Amino acid sequence: MGGTLLNSEYLLVGRIVGTHGIRGEVRVQSNTDFPEVRFAPGNRLILFPPGKQDPIWLMVEKSRPHKSVYLLKFQEWSSIDQAEPFKKGLLAVTRENRVPVDEEEGEYYFHQIIGLTAVTTDGKEIGEVKEILPLPANDVWVVRSAETGKEILIPYISEIVKDVDLGQKRITIEWMEGLA
Repeated sequence: MGGTLLNSEYLLVGRIVGTHGIRGEVRVQSNTDFPEVRFAPGNRLILFPPGKQDPIWLMVEKSRPHKSVYLLKFQEWSSIDQAEPFKKGLLAVTRENRVPVDEEEGEYYFHQIIGLTAVTTDGKEIGEVKEILPLPANDVWVVRSAETGKEILIPYISEIVKDVDLGQKRITIEWMEGLA
């Protein structure tokens, strides 16, 4: 799972959080389940610079995981001075270039899940999915309670999430103690 819609045309795949070294490498916080595809050498990404500048197409020259981020070197940049102005920029791909997911196997894009209504197996409405936290063990869906307005954390595991119905805009969960 992964991928947040930036707007109707683009899928957010990462955020530039800083520079690395003096040769134009940047630290990118990944927002995709497919970093090995998105950040592969030869791939083209669309940079939405901070502010109101027009998007820029960039070609990945090399990339590697580094601690909790990816280090990317773009062909267009050869120095820290060229990369520095783009800190906090967003990296995206067009919707047509998204990696296919297998919904039959429980794979979804974040933008497909956010906004769905969570209900229990006995039909009680819990609230709306507002955010997804990609954690190492499993994703966690943040649901804002329809009753209290508080956040309820729903682990995306088969014991709890029983059905995702995109057509009905609903997820069905098995309520367990400790979710509230």
